[in-house]
Amino acid sequence: MKRILILISGRGSNLQAIVQRCADEAWPAQVVAVISNRPGAEGLGFAAARGIPTAMLDHRGFASREAFDDELSHLIDGFAPDLVVLAGFMRILGDGFVARYAGRLLNIHPSLLPAFAGLQTHRRAIEAGCKLAGATVHFVTPTLDHGPIVAQASVPVLADDTPETLSDRVLAAEHRMYPEAVRWFVEDELRVSEGGVVHHRLGISQLFCG
Repeated sequence: MKRILILISGRGSNLQAIVQRCADEAWPAQVVAVISNRPGAEGLGFAAARGIPTAMLDHRGFASREAFDDELSHLIDGFAPDLVVLAGFMRILGDGFVARYAGRLLNIHPSLLPAFAGLQTHRRAIEAGCKLAGATVHFVTPTLDHGPIVAQASVPVLADDTPETLSDRVLAAEHRMYPEAVRWFVEDELRVSEGGVVHHRLGISQLFCG
């Protein structure tokens, strides 16, 4: 039984998708805790209502990024997770933190990486004239938004799209893809090989169409 810990900063819509799929599909896993770096994050209420332990660690109370990362890692380790999932966790994590959880730290980014790493991904995709946008699940490495890719989901960019409408379409695809990628991890289907990710049963990283 794999132990999953999820980090959030806000409403936790991907958290909700993962918790629901884990229960519906009876994964060999349990979400053992949800931690937020922001007080009042809506996702904490969702988790608490389902009996999942929660914690809040406000990054604004720390003098440095390293101090916050150290305290966060101690908090995480108290739950002994096999997998740490970033689900809308709006903090850049330092190299030491990333190394501590290497190979068991997943993130989802709202673009088809390596395109549009960083922020404002939907606006940038529209301004670049992209016909497709999407999201990427990847293992976290010290290079921001450039870890080995587990899965990607693509959606069309429509002629009248705004960053908000495109964001909504991408988020719906995330809710399908991210739980599936987490399930692959807990079922020991994933292997990082030469900078890429191989799915033991399917053989390749996967592309989902929105």
